[in-house]
Amino acid sequence: MIALKEKNMNFIDLFAGIGGIKLGFEKNGFKAVFSNDFDAYCKTTFDHNFSEIFQQETKLYLKDIAQVSSDKFPEFSLLTGGFPCQPFSIAGYRKGFTDKGRGDLFFEIIRILRDRKPKAFLLENVKNLKTHDKGNTLKLIYDELENLGYFVNDAVLNTMEYGDLPQNRERIYIVGFLSRNEADKFVFPKKIKLTKTIHDCLLQYKVDDKYYYNGKPLHEKLKDDVNKRDTVYQWRRKYVRENKSNVCPTLTANMGTGGHNVPIILDDYGIRKLTPRECANFQGFPSEYMLPKIADSQLYKQIGNSVSIPVIERVAKQIKKAMGL
Repeated sequence: MIALKEKNMNFIDLFAGIGGIKLGFEKNGFKAVFSNDFDAYCKTTFDHNFSEIFQQETKLYLKDIAQVSSDKFPEFSLLTGGFPCQPFSIAGYRKGFTDKGRGDLFFEIIRILRDRKPKAFLLENVKNLKTHDKGNTLKLIYDELENLGYFVNDAVLNTMEYGDLPQNRERIYIVGFLSRNEADKFVFPKKIKLTKTIHDCLLQYKVDDKYYYNGKPLHEKLKDDVNKRDTVYQWRRKYVRENKSNVCPTLTANMGTGGHNVPIILDDYGIRKLTPRECANFQGFPSEYMLPKIADSQLYKQIGNSVSIPVIERVAKQIKKAMGL
């Protein structure tokens, strides 16, 4: 009986990035038996943590998922995947499934679900997937999943309402079960009170000078507007945007490209952008999760592409309960 339960707790982690979904599920007793991504920088961060620091056997399998045969995976009962969101995002060009090599990767998930028929799945994407192409994209997703026999449900959850993290981050979570009984038992987690402030995620010491704008050309454009200690700002190419909710705006994959979208704060030493470690804190990565010495631009991208771990953890708990594990 124990062996059967363990088998039912096995999952494969597709588009794994730096392991955010893996962390959330493993906190609930699930075990990732396969993690895949095609970004070599993600492999550096992933392996540094899970293989070296956490002493796990699993390393990130580096390959385009379209080139991975369905029989490559060990036995698993659950599939998870934050499939590429840029094709459906406001920040991208919203090409959807026509975006070759990114948007069409959803159909690789369909291939694997069809070939291996796991008991359940969790897919994560940007909120805009809900309204993309006037709802036709989500309808197509539902049609494909339901044609495989899955009972499907979705919800848009905001990190600051469901993860007790001070980040305004809305994402769609799509959950499916082969068993109608399990699907009927599943409910998304309820909203919880936000108790953390931005100061719980900010480093309480002077960070490296490279993150400060003091003495740099952009400082003149920032100094009059960035004037509160309890606020996170963003430089939007031509103007400063202040977050009125006293939380961090959505962390994005393009934070490391030319300063656009990087959250900005005022501390005791001046005006600066968030460090990659602080961004990881806003996503709920544990303190023992270490960021390797690679380019900041890659770290910002990895963290912006990742998930809010406490939200994943709460959804995983509900999936576990519905499956009777």
